[in-house]
Amino acid sequence: MNVLLDHLPEFREGFLGTVWITLASAVLALVLGVLIAGFRVSPVPPLRAFGTAWVTLLRNTPLTLLFLIFFFVVPQILLPGSSPFLLGTLALGFYTSSFVCEAVRSGISTVPVGQAEAARSIGMTFSQTLRLIVLPQATRVVLPPLSSIIIALTKNSAIAGAFSVPGLFSFAKLQSDRGYAIGWIFLWTAIAYLVITFAVSGLFRLAERRMGLAR
Repeated sequence: MNVLLDHLPEFREGFLGTVWITLASAVLALVLGVLIAGFRVSPVPPLRAFGTAWVTLLRNTPLTLLFLIFFFVVPQILLPGSSPFLLGTLALGFYTSSFVCEAVRSGISTVPVGQAEAARSIGMTFSQTLRLIVLPQATRVVLPPLSSIIIALTKNSAIAGAFSVPGLFSFAKLQSDRGYAIGWIFLWTAIAYLVITFAVSGLFRLAERRMGLAR
């Protein structure tokens, strides 16, 4: 208990750091995931090819390797002087977007084809059909798998701590290096992760109930 009380400001900073990088990465992953899912069901072959390549490449790349690329290669080419928080957010967001994309694409496939055809028959474009007809219906099916994906993202954020991004993992590593009992350190860290994941799960359950999703 003393480990936590004696270093409460550092623990709070680590907790908030994990919350912020999870939130930022989740927003990026959702935006990219929905966009790439649109590419994958697009009638334009180059967009479908790009979406397939995006998902195949990112889903089959180890997350640690992706962090190494974003921290040691990307700053040399595209983003010199970028903060560790930004680079960590990009790595987590890009990686998670591939899983979001597949979840959204699966939801899109549950919407009857006739609805899209009816929308096209009245002159709606593909983007209008997707935005106004298909995605609102697919959301009901997509919410449960998205909950699991965002929870996995929260746990994956621990890798960012090994790359100088403030978070719970970096707090645990710092206290361990100082010689404190590692068992108590990881106990409090695990409890903090549980608080975040339970909060994420609760938010998605609330959204599911709001939409009247039948389990």
